[in-house]
Amino acid sequence: QVQLVESGGGLVQNGGSLRLSCAASGRTFSNYAMGWFRQAPGKEREFVGYISKSGGSRYYADSVKGRFTISRENAKNTMYLQMNSLKPEDTAVYYCAASLASLAYSNTYYYTGSYADWGQGTQVTVSS
Repeated sequence: QVQLVESGGGLVQNGGSLRLSCAASGRTFSNYAMGWFRQAPGKEREFVGYISKSGGSRYYADSVKGRFTISRENAKNTMYLQMNSLKPEDTAVYYCAASLASLAYSNTYYYTGSYADWGQGTQVTVSS
């Protein structure tokens, strides 16, 4: 089991930017494909983005494509989510998640059940 800790959330104005980090420990980070998810009040947890173990493959939800960028630094055991042009509808708790499987091959990277390990989440609030 890999331990995940998100950070970098906060309050930002409409159109602003934030960068979230997900720090991993306890296992070899490069063995894990990673995902970002978010959950707004009263809604189900939804897929935001995915990055493969090497960082060579990335996928995004249509709602964030062109605004959000996922990256990772395996030497630092850390994944990032750069969020630009933030909108009020991006307000949610953001979670990082890890999977030992290469989810891109099975096209299941958008599914919460594909990830075994989760962080505790970080709140992002975008004011209008």
